[in-house]
Amino acid sequence: MAKQTLTITESDGVVRVDKHLANVFPEYSRAALAKLFSLNLIKLKGEPIQPGHKLRPGAEIEYDLGPLQEKPEVIQLPILYEDENVIVVNKPTGIISHARGKFWQEASVASFIRDRVSGMDGERGGIVHRLDRATSGVMICAKNESTLKYLQKQFQDRKVQKSYIAITSQRPKEEEAVIDAPIGRNLKDPKKFHVTAEGKSAQTTYKVLESSTKKSKILLLPHTGRTHQLRIHLAYINCPIIGDELYGGDKNERLLLHAKSLKISLPGNIDMLFESPLPEGFEI
Repeated sequence: MAKQTLTITESDGVVRVDKHLANVFPEYSRAALAKLFSLNLIKLKGEPIQPGHKLRPGAEIEYDLGPLQEKPEVIQLPILYEDENVIVVNKPTGIISHARGKFWQEASVASFIRDRVSGMDGERGGIVHRLDRATSGVMICAKNESTLKYLQKQFQDRKVQKSYIAITSQRPKEEEAVIDAPIGRNLKDPKKFHVTAEGKSAQTTYKVLESSTKKSKILLLPHTGRTHQLRIHLAYINCPIIGDELYGGDKNERLLLHAKSLKISLPGNIDMLFESPLPEGFEI
């Protein structure tokens, strides 16, 4: 899209530029519009301005919505299994499960499978469950609406068996145990979740598989699917995952959390077990 201009009118009054753009272009999310500021595509008198800049009536800003209308980068993901109903991928670390909004065009698992699904539009078409951007491993996607509902019900009913491998710099006091600790959003830091009595029920079984003087390899079996559950539960027992700086883990080039296996029933009541090999960096 070519660069365009927008003039603040008397009826607008004094406005913050980011809030005004959000009102003028409600089809775009705040996060998407923020991308334009980071790319210096919102200007006043030819100079880039910040989201909090105040504008008075008569001010004319220049904007370019082009980046929000570009198609996401084409990526190729390793396929573990595919049939007429599902596609199972080995998601690499750094790839998001789906875009955060219609106009947030970032390559994702959803954009990778888009040409393989039918009857499901939107940025989440075919996405059955999610893995954090930093988490790698097995992720199953649906190719049609009936399969999507069939698989999602198994997640909702907790009939799916998932296993993860985490590497920590600490060794748990117990070799094997169940962590039963409710999880809720941290109101003091909305980007984070934490263990709180006001949170939702969350349970994780763990077992130490291997340890050295500096690291422990831990098998994790989540019984619930709360946001950041495994990361929070390991931090709760003073064993944060290496690379998980958000929850107190040692700095590393990636989060050492991998979705190792997924056992689920496919349409036709066919039980399947999908597994992904551990990536580099998970050695003890």
